Amino acid sequence: MTSLHVGTLGQPTAGGRSRPGEPLLEVAGLCADYGIGPDAVHAVLDADLVLHRGEVLGLAGESGSGKSTFAYAATRLLRAPGVITGGSVRFHLGQGRVIDLLAADEAQLRRLRWAHVAVVLQSAMNALNPVFSVGDQLGDVLQAHRPDMDRAARRDRAVQLLDMVGITADRLRSYPHELSGGMRQRVMIAMALALEPQMVIMDEPTTALDVVTQREILEELAALRDRLGFAVLFITHDLSLLIEIADSIAIMYGGRIVERAQATALFRAPRHPYTLGLLGSFPSLHGPRVHMTGIAGSPPDLSDPPAGCPFHPRCRHVMERCRTELPPLRPAPPCGRSPGPMCRTRGSPRAGYRTAPRRRQPSWPAPSPAPAPSPPPIPDSPSARTGPRQARAARWPIRAPTPREVPHDSARRGPGTSGHRHARARGPVAGQALPRTPAGQADPARRRGTRGR
Repeated sequence: MTSLHVGTLGQPTAGGRSRPGEPLLEVAGLCADYGIGPDAVHAVLDADLVLHRGEVLGLAGESGSGKSTFAYAATRLLRAPGVITGGSVRFHLGQGRVIDLLAADEAQLRRLRWAHVAVVLQSAMNALNPVFSVGDQLGDVLQAHRPDMDRAARRDRAVQLLDMVGITADRLRSYPHELSGGMRQRVMIAMALALEPQMVIMDEPTTALDVVTQREILEELAALRDRLGFAVLFITHDLSLLIEIADSIAIMYGGRIVERAQATALFRAPRHPYTLGLLGSFPSLHGPRVHMTGIAGSPPDLSDPPAGCPFHPRCRHVMERCRTELPPLRPAPPCGRSPGPMCRTRGSPRAGYRTAPRRRQPSWPAPSPAPAPSPPPIPDSPSARTGPRQARAARWPIRAPTPREVPHDSARRGPGTSGHRHARARGPVAGQALPRTPAGQADPARRRGTRGR
């Protein structure tokens, strides 16, 4: 496939894109509310973020922290009653051309979406139209943004897109309910990459999928990123997943970006106590077993956010100034093996905040002592000579049934036609009397024997 870049918005021309590492999306002071007036919910508060070309930026946080609202507000996809109340969002098209997404009109946004910015929505089953086939929905995207393509070219491109995500061409006629969850998610990824965008926003792309399917989708996503060179804003609440696939990670809490660092630096030396709590919520694969503890309390009420640091009501390392002052987001000095992450200087001594405790590195456990040898068996016991089953048989011997102990139904069927594996006596055979003792009484031992064990 030929790489494309934009000469004028909506008119792609052949050539190479800008060099990797340059800013692609710059978000500064973004604010978004749900509702207006005193009862408005402040979902995003003064959020700053920069996404570079070819970068995988992870956005992590609890449910309700404002991750999806931030992404939809930045791309002007926020639905009512969502309102963007402040900030700026600048998208770099390349070669010095920049567009302000918050000031763009509908025609500019239509030419920009899918061709330069694509979105993989959170629920693939709800995102795909249930009454249209997969081929029709892929062809609809191509027809809307590439009107010069004929029907045969659109079908060939749809086959190529499905093959790119590991789905055969015969699935073009399938409907969403005929596909598994992993296949639906792959179709959404293929649809997002149909026009070779420069940025892809993935909102919880592995939700409700098993770990094997998650791994397959993430591996395909990494291969496509290396092949096509697009940038990814990966939204998830699973911080352990981001550490594996993301280049850098931003932590969001209470509608604010509270920390930003390289993935390895964030894992080795988290600076914000909330990040430390998220890292402590999943177990390590190595080292001794430790008791897992969650973060106490609940997320803040965004209709009335707390003053100062938004995490101070739940923080175990809170100080008095945390209740009134909001720690700024600025570069922090290197800490240990960390290459110096961009984070809130809560762990920087120069800012006057004490350092949050570092996450201990996993260490190999000490060898466990050898188990005590079991005592030798008693020679006279049955288990010393045989196994457990033979020992039980020695304690409770099974004697062969006598003719009078054969069940009535077996006797009526004839010899060798018993329907029971273990025959149990149901009484004496008809016409036979119980043996009598010398006193003329029935023998109780034989009576018990006829009734079976």
